[in-house]
Order: sequence, then C-alpha cells, then structure tokens
Amino acid sequence: MTSATGAPPDSERRNVSDAAGVVVLGTCATWSLITAATHDGRPEGVLLAVLAVAAGYAAGRICGALLPVAAPGTAALAGLGLAVAAPHALPGPQIATPAGHLGAVSALLVLATGAACCAAWAARPPSLRLALRALAAGITIASAVLGPIAGFVLCAAVLLCSLAADHMPRRGVGLAGLALTTALVTGTAWAIAEDVLPDGLADSLEGQLSAHRVQLWRDALLLAHRDPALGVGPGRFAELSQTASQSLPTDTKPHSAPLQQAAEQGVVGVALLAAVFCWVLYALWRTPRPTAVALTAGAALTALAALATVGNVLSFTTVTVGAGLLAGLATARPLVYETPDPATTRAREQREHR
Repeated sequence: MTSATGAPPDSERRNVSDAAGVVVLGTCATWSLITAATHDGRPEGVLLAVLAVAAGYAAGRICGALLPVAAPGTAALAGLGLAVAAPHALPGPQIATPAGHLGAVSALLVLATGAACCAAWAARPPSLRLALRALAAGITIASAVLGPIAGFVLCAAVLLCSLAADHMPRRGVGLAGLALTTALVTGTAWAIAEDVLPDGLADSLEGQLSAHRVQLWRDALLLAHRDPALGVGPGRFAELSQTASQSLPTDTKPHSAPLQQAAEQGVVGVALLAAVFCWVLYALWRTPRPTAVALTAGAALTALAALATVGNVLSFTTVTVGAGLLAGLATARPLVYETPDPATTRAREQREHR
C-alpha cells in the first residue's frame, strides 16, 4: 500500500522523524547562539554536544543499515573498552566523583549494555544471540566494579527491559512509560532543588546526592529565576553561582542537564532539551526495526537521561556521541534481511484491510 505520492507509509513516517530531528537539533544550536549573544555567553559546549549527537546518529544510521548485528556489537565492546580505560580515555572535566568520570563511565556502560542487547535481538543464529546476551550481562557485571552502584542498577534495568521487550505487543505503550519515567526523575530533581519535598524524603535523597550537588541545583534555579526566558547565557553558571565559585575549578557545573539548561538558556532551553528526548522516542516509535530493538534502545537512552538529570554526563563528548550512535543504530533500515516485527506486521495488515 502506498500513499498518493507513491511513497510507502513507513518511508513517509521516517522522513517526518528525520525532518523533526533536523529541526530540533538546529533549533538547539540556534537558541544557544541567541542566548550567548544576549548575555555574552559561551555556546561552544552546546554546539559541540549538538554536533556530537548528530554525528553519532548519522554514523549509527549508516552502520546499522550495513551491519545491523556487527555494528551494535562492536559499539558495545567499544563502550566497555572506553569505560575500562577511563579516566584518561574520556575527554572532559577531570572529576573523580560520581558526578564526573564515574558518572561518564556508568553512562558508557549503560549505552554499551543497550547496544549489546540490540545486537542480540537483531541476530538470527541462536548461538550468536546467546553470546551477545552474555556480553550484555558481562557489561552489567563490570558496571558494579567500574562505576557507582547506580550504574549497575541502570545497566541491570536495561538488560531486564530488553528481555521483557519481546513480550510488549505495542511499542508505543512501552515508549510512553519510558517518557513518564524520565519526567518523574526530572520532576523529583526539580522538587529537591525547590526544597518542596517532605523533610524525611528530602533528607534521604539529599544524603544520596550530597549537599554540595543539591546546593548547585538551587543556585541553578536562582539563576533561572533571574531571567526565565533567556537564562544567564551558556557557559556562565560557573562565574555566577556562589557554590560553584567555592568549588574546585574542574567541578563548576550544576550536575543536572535540565537545571543547567534552565539556568543558562531559560525555559526555552529546557523545552528544547525535552524536545530532543521526545524526538528520539518518536523516531524509535516509527522505526521499522523490531519492537524489542526499539524498546531496548529506548530503555538505555532513558537510563542515560536519568544519569544526566543528576550528573554532568552530557559534558563528555564520548557519551553524547554514544547516545546518538545508539539511537541511529536502532532507527536504521537494514539493507539485509531482518525478521519482521510481528506487532508492526499486524498493524500494517490492519491498515491495508481498512
């Protein structure tokens, strides 16, 4: 069945998701330049992150089309290798705390676990699928040694979500659940910064996060309230935050991507950050890949979003490239035969019989 223009419906939807990605990423770059020009900020970090995501996504689409099994499997091994080689292999701020390199290590291992699981679902020989799942399990075990316990928990969650993904008849429901999870984590972090949680719960969470990080979050909100529309300008948090001015030179970020966006680029910056995540989920919803692959990648990227909400993992170019790469691998159209997704096949048959 084709549209009036002769293009298959799947191709039209993919064109829409690709166009949406171009618009969202382009707007992120443009807005950072606008806010930087307004407040004499430094947009280079944002522009580098946008470029890294775009480059990773393009590479993932190409490699995923040519090598739907080997590409994510190799990416998983590369992520594990970079995590083992950290901190010297990770370009970025040299911070030996869960908010710094250890957080970046956890992020790489989460993405590597997701890539290994995606490769397993794309593999047809049972022995190869088993080997790739064993790789994912090995990466999860390694995360307990290489990073904080939160990284191990998130890797295990990605692995379990991947195993359960094959039993999810509608990928939209699963992706909506991942979006809700991200919203809850972000809302909780925001509530901690606003100091609106009950005392017992707030004290417990602050004890896990550290008082220093919570104070950085509160400074970010104070700066956001100063200019809600435009923020104080990209890269200016360190010079305007009282807590950051008393910190080590390598530890001057808010350690929360949404709160950093709110402080430096205002509510529009926060909305654009959310739009990037929503675009990725939309692309995964429309991908022709099996539902298990889409939900696995979505779970890994949701885990990364959780880490970015309570840390500065997006300050590491390796992590942002990896996020784009995984999204590209999961949304690529393989040039070789791939077992069709039963849920997608049923939906297409229903549309054709209408």
